[in-house]
Parts: sequence; C-alpha cells; structure tokens
Amino acid sequence: MRPLTGKWAIFVAVWAATATLFQLYTAYLGFLEPRSQRSLHILFFLPLAFMLYPARKDHDQNNTPTFLDIVFIVIAVVATINSYWNANAFNLRFEGVDPVAPKELILGTLLLITVVEAVRRAVTPVLAGMIGLGLLYLFTSEYWPGMLNYRDIKFSEIIEAMYLGNDQGMFGALTGISTTMVAIYIAFGAFIEGLGLGRFFNNLGARATGRQTGGPGKVAVVTSAFFGTISGSSTANVFSTGSFTIPMMKRLGYRPSFAAGVETAASVGGQLMPPIMGAGAFVMAEFTNIPYVDIALAATLGAICYFGMLLVTVHFVAKRNNLKGMEEADIPTWRAVAHDAHLMLPIVVLLVMLVLRYSPHVCALASILTTVVVSAFRRHTRPTVRQLFEILVVAGRNTVIVALACVGAGIFVGALTITGLVITAGSLVAAASGDSLVIAGILVMLTTLVMGMGLPTTAAYAITASICAPILTTHFGVPILAAHMFVFYFAILADATPPVSIASYAAAAIAKCSPMAAGSHAIRMAVAGFIVAFSFLFSPALLLQGTFTETVVTVVVTFGSLIILSAGFSGYFRAPLGWPTRIACIVAGAVIPLAHLYDPAWRLIPLALLFGALVLGYRQLEPRRQGAVVKG
Repeated sequence: MRPLTGKWAIFVAVWAATATLFQLYTAYLGFLEPRSQRSLHILFFLPLAFMLYPARKDHDQNNTPTFLDIVFIVIAVVATINSYWNANAFNLRFEGVDPVAPKELILGTLLLITVVEAVRRAVTPVLAGMIGLGLLYLFTSEYWPGMLNYRDIKFSEIIEAMYLGNDQGMFGALTGISTTMVAIYIAFGAFIEGLGLGRFFNNLGARATGRQTGGPGKVAVVTSAFFGTISGSSTANVFSTGSFTIPMMKRLGYRPSFAAGVETAASVGGQLMPPIMGAGAFVMAEFTNIPYVDIALAATLGAICYFGMLLVTVHFVAKRNNLKGMEEADIPTWRAVAHDAHLMLPIVVLLVMLVLRYSPHVCALASILTTVVVSAFRRHTRPTVRQLFEILVVAGRNTVIVALACVGAGIFVGALTITGLVITAGSLVAAASGDSLVIAGILVMLTTLVMGMGLPTTAAYAITASICAPILTTHFGVPILAAHMFVFYFAILADATPPVSIASYAAAAIAKCSPMAAGSHAIRMAVAGFIVAFSFLFSPALLLQGTFTETVVTVVVTFGSLIILSAGFSGYFRAPLGWPTRIACIVAGAVIPLAHLYDPAWRLIPLALLFGALVLGYRQLEPRRQGAVVKG
C-alpha cells in the first residue's frame, strides 16, 4: 500500500472507517434496494483503491495520490453517484429496448476503465487481464471462428449490460453478495482479530500441540485452521500465523521449504473450515440458493479430512527426522490461554444464530456487537475509542480487495453470459468427456486450477462456478451442492498450486526459500483436498447427505487412505520407507478411496485393504533406534 502521511492519511482513514460503518449501518437497519446498495458500496470502496495503491509497484514512494489517481477517484464518485441517484429509473428501464443516454454511455465507459485499473492495482493483474480479454471478446465476437462466433454486439449494448444492468456487470449479483454478505464478515474478522482472538488461537494451538513431535508444524496447522476460517485470505493467513510458526519450525530442524509448504497448505485450507469459510462460501450460498449454515455443515467432514492429513504428514516427517517439540518455556500456559478464552463467545454466538437460521448478516452483526461487549470484560482486551476506529479502518481496507474482485468477476462473467460462452464451454467439456464423470471432473479441475491461479478465492470461485458447475449438474446429474463444493475446493487449492501460488510466495518470503519448492511441498500436503473434492462427485456421504453407514464407511476409507498417502509422501510409517514402498503407498492412497466411490459395490474391499495395510505396516515395520535421522 502507499505509505500515506499527513492529511491524506487522515482522510483515507476516515473514508475507510465510514465505508465500514455504512456496511454495519445497513446491516442493522436493513439493506437498501439492490441498485442503491450496490452503488454506494462501489462508491465507498472503489476510490479507496486509488488512494491506497499506486499505479506501479516500483513507483517512487509518493505519499499522496497523483493527479491521475484523483482523476480516477472523481470518475468513480461521479459514476456511482449517478447510479445511486437514478437507481429507480435504471430499475424500471427495459434492457435492449430503451436507448442508452449519452451521459450513461460516457459514465459507463469511464467507470469500466476505472474498475479494470483498480482491479489491476489492488487485486491482481491476472484478473484485470481476464476482464480485458472478456471485453475484447465482446467487441470482436463476430470475427471469431466456429463455436466462438457470435453476432455483432453494439458498443451501447456492452455499456448497457455492464453499467445499467442489475443482474450482471458492475452492479450485478456478485457485487450484491459483496455488499450484503462479504463486507460484514470481513468487518467481523477485523474486530475479533483486532481485539485479541488471533492471539488466543496462537496460544491455544501452541499449548495443545507444541510439545508433541514436530510441535511447531502442528501449531501451524491448528492455528491456520482456526484463523483461516475467519480471515478468508490464504495470503493474510500466511503472514498472520506464518510469521510465528515458520521461524519456529526452522529453528527446530524443519527444512525452510517444508516449513513454508506446511504453512501454505494450512493457510489455504483455512477457507475450507467452517463456520465462516472466507467470502467464497457466501457466494456459493447465493449461487445455489442453499442456506449458508447447510453449506458450512456439509463442509465439516471434508475439512476434518484435509487438516487431519496435514497433521499426520507433519507428524511423519518429524518422526522421520527425529524433530522434537517446542521448549516448555516457549509454550503459553493454560492460564495464558484461558486469559483470552472469553473472546470465543462471539464465535459461539455466530454458530448458535446460524443454526437457528438467522440471516448471515444479522449473525455477523450480532457477533461484532458481542465481540465489543465481551472484550470489555477484561482490562487487557478492553478496547479504546482509538482502537475501535483503527479496527474500522482495517476492515475498510481489507474489504477493498474482495469488493473489487467481486465487481471484476461480475464483468467477466457478464461477458461470458452475454455471448453464451458459458453454454459453449459446457458443451465442449461434455463432448470431450463423453459419458465419463471422472474425465469431466478432471477437465473441470484443470480449468478451475488454471483460471484460479493468481486470483483471490472469491473471484476464482465466482468465475469458474459460472462456467464449470452447470457442466456437472446439467450433463452429469451431480447435485448442485456437490458440484459447487467441487469447484470451490479447487478454486481454493489454486492458491497452493505451482507455478502461480500466491500463498506459497508469501510463505517462501518468510522462510527465505524457493517459492517453487514451497509450492511443491504445499501441493503434496494439500492433495487431501483433491481426493475429498472428487469424493463429492460420486458420493453425498462426505457432505453429510448420505446414510449413516455410508458416511462412516466413506470417512474411514478416505481418512485411512490419506494416512497411507501421507506415509508415501513423507517416507515414514513407524519407520523410514524405501522408494518402492513409498510409491506403492502413494498409488494405493490415491486410488482406494476414489475406486470405492466410483463403484460402491467395492465398499468392503478398500476397508479390508486399508485395515490389512495399516496392521501389517504397524506390526512389521520396526522403528529405528532413537535419534536415527534419514536424509532425503
């Protein structure tokens, strides 16, 4: 961010705090009609991008916005105020029938350019490039060959869809999700983190697992699971928890690349962990019309399997290299943990209200108020007015990226929808996969991973779900929740997938190692997410939608297979394993659960194989003498 000073720093802080207060105010009194709410949402957060982020990363440290920045800010303010002021007229107009006025044509064009530039600065050039390609396709659709060919689209039609439309474009449904759901939960995360809950998670993770074998690695997994569900950003999670866990892992003998990989995989997986699951889950709730609490509940078993494999892998690697736990002096006491335990009450309030089926934004608002009240119980967590103001500022700044990602994704999805490219992509995948759900799943997985590289999870999921989820539901009959959860998993895992792994780059910067090496370790540990995601396609059990017996069998087979897979990747199972055994474990661990799901008639076979493999490995592999270390 630009290092603002003086009057500009004060002005930006007040603007960001006001933006957060607007979100809290409308959540309390009731949201405005959609067009007005979305217009004011963009009005607050789009100008912040130009106040906070310079045009170039290597730009000289200018402490104030430039003239060009002010021009973009003025465009953003004028165009969004025009949208707010004329919201009723825009709502009542007939799209494709009523002409686009010259004023709207000019303001829509300028706002479109402004949004793309803001996305480039604040979010990622990758998403800005995708938006640019989508707009280029709109302008040249009549010149493309074959299935990509579409009729000539007039310039006024494009601006009408992107600026005046209420279902797509800059003021479409994705922006609506950002202002009604996402922003309020980002504010909730800022409040609980700013008032000390992050410290409680760190202390609890260290106390619970720090003394165990490979303690710091397990602390990273546990802490990131807790913190990641709230932060909603794998990169933010890496910097928040990794700045403590990665140096600790390195001091106790973990390789820097492995330490970075552990933190990356754990931080990425935080968005898979209920109850909040980051911002993407709220987008899923709107896309699927499934209550958010049902989505969070359905994600529970998959998240347990994912983090269970991380813990097992860290344990095996620590055993293999004889890595000890943390020193007692470095571990907080239970008394220190209990000192902040009262800060968990807002999470309890959130869970209870979600289960009671209150609206998600009402649950978040009530939890924010609970956080402020509860934190006042203890002197060391009692907030000052200045501290509350700073939390509002942080929440406003954090919302900028997600808000712009939603607006940008709305433009890109709108470009695909206008031209029917979504249907075309579905037909291509269906034709390439034939009748095979396995092949279709692999193609959707690759599409999601490639499109999700370099994008925030919310934008990656929104874009790929619009393209890929209908393929699975329409052509292969996959239930809508399973299809969207499948895409959601890979939109998240794209953050840990080389070569463009944003979270790996962040962890590697802390560990001072190669980002590719960190990403390689991360994706091996995150493979549990791949297996869990594919299980969603073939069985409802891991989504808690099958029978009790089916759920138990699936969980046992899946988790048992992940243990074998961990042994193969780490090279240890009670004793070091040779490469032939490791390869056999990797193949068996990956194939057994998916074969069972693909053909339920094989249900007893994988159970028998897993039981036999675990018993045989436990009885026949003699642990080496204490202190043995195996290189590799």
